[in-house]
Amino acid sequence: MRTVKGVLRGLGRRAREVVVGGLILAGCTAPSSPSPGALGPSSDPTGSTSSPEPSPSATAQTPGAAVPDSTVYCPGEPTVSTTDELTESLASVEPGEVVVLAPGTYDGLFVATTSGTADQPITLCGPADAVLDGGGPEGGYVLHLDGASHWRLGGFTVTDGQKGVMADGTVGSVISGLTVTSIGDEAIHLRKASTDNVVSGNVISDTGLRKPKFGEGVYVGTAESNWCDITACEPDPSDRNVVEDNTISGTTSESIDIKEGTSDGIVRGNTFDGSSISAADSWVDVKGNGWLVEGNTGTSSPTDGFQTHEILEGWGDRNVFRGNVATVDGTGFGFSLTPELSNVVECDNTATGAGE
Repeated sequence: MRTVKGVLRGLGRRAREVVVGGLILAGCTAPSSPSPGALGPSSDPTGSTSSPEPSPSATAQTPGAAVPDSTVYCPGEPTVSTTDELTESLASVEPGEVVVLAPGTYDGLFVATTSGTADQPITLCGPADAVLDGGGPEGGYVLHLDGASHWRLGGFTVTDGQKGVMADGTVGSVISGLTVTSIGDEAIHLRKASTDNVVSGNVISDTGLRKPKFGEGVYVGTAESNWCDITACEPDPSDRNVVEDNTISGTTSESIDIKEGTSDGIVRGNTFDGSSISAADSWVDVKGNGWLVEGNTGTSSPTDGFQTHEILEGWGDRNVFRGNVATVDGTGFGFSLTPELSNVVECDNTATGAGE
């Protein structure tokens, strides 16, 4: 019975069955929506991605239906090799252009304010040994998309800043294949009505070096306490974003934190190692509405694997958990819904090592 309790908290009204470790356990909801991988972009075995026609989901809208292809194409010939050249390129770049980083270290804080278009995105790319270095965990945003939409960021490393990649008001952008490490607060943040973006295939580690409670891997939206600073005291509608196939470890707070005010996104195919979490109690905390959380694998959480919370009335609802594997090795639950509301934990989730 202790194993049953460790799987789910909050599913009292719609208890069905869930198979965990070969046992049939009470507390899940039978699937009524497509199988994992049917919604939004997904990866093929070669690493290329595609966007199949979306199918109906258990949420109010189809999550992730409008996001761009997550592939970032990067020509081999560098166009910049110094900090000054990169700064100048970001200031003068036009839609359709590609900025290619040569291997090396680019010291400073970099800002992009020009938007591409859906047909002519702007690309900033380079190898992993092209390193944007912010100079220290108190040092601001290493790379800031400030109102800049339709960008493709791919391949390079972002390190040693207060925040790694900050996207404010970006639409239709891709952040793919980056290494983001040694960051003061969160690694990648989509906020201020950043919509229809993809955060895919990044390797994120060692966050929270300045303040552990702000050390998330990927952060979507804005906490209600900051709405007046960021979104004129209104909810931050950073909607329909896809966070998939990222490897996240060494975070002091959640691997992925989904804030109240956000809706209809996807968290899929990510891998979490929560052994460094010290200022949170789960890998994934969903406080928004209509998110699909599927096919993720987590190990070593201090308390719970996956959570929902109702921070404000009307939020933390209609989220679907499907096909996730939670090796919790912590004191709590595999899936904790606080409260249940209309959230759904489907029967193909598995959880082991949950202490409650």
